[in-house]
Amino acid sequence: MPFKRFVQTGRVAYISDGRYKGKLCAIVDVINQTRALVDGPETGVPRSGIRLNQLHLTKFRLRFPFTASTRVVRKAWKDDKLDESGKSMWAKVEAKKKRLALTDFDRFKLRHARQVRNKLRTSAFLYLKKKAKKDAAAKNQRRKWKEVSCTKKRQRRSEFCNYCF
Repeated sequence: MPFKRFVQTGRVAYISDGRYKGKLCAIVDVINQTRALVDGPETGVPRSGIRLNQLHLTKFRLRFPFTASTRVVRKAWKDDKLDESGKSMWAKVEAKKKRLALTDFDRFKLRHARQVRNKLRTSAFLYLKKKAKKDAAAKNQRRKWKEVSCTKKRQRRSEFCNYCF
């Protein structure tokens, strides 16, 4: 199936156009092929009909029966803790709005913090890389020592060693 997000009861949607632009809502019922009944009790969207081309469907879906009351939708919203999920689409939109509102000094502080973070990350990576290289060299040195000792045994006993084959 090419599509994974369907217009269905309980689907959380982001309103991209109209009076409640930038807010989240849950689809309560499908009115017809172009409109849906939505409700967003926690985000300030009243129960109303909205065009489907004004909605962006998210990957989240609440579990409640179709045409459920606002009280049921609010309870399902709180139970799923949708406001706390930071990787969702609307969290990215909010981050973009914050980024646009930064002043010159805020951008400077952000750039400096990134530089410090990158230096710490790079030094930790180089430390681990050096340690791995040293461990590999020590392991290789032990292997060479075993091969040398096995060849000496073979010369003395003229039989094969288990380490070599």
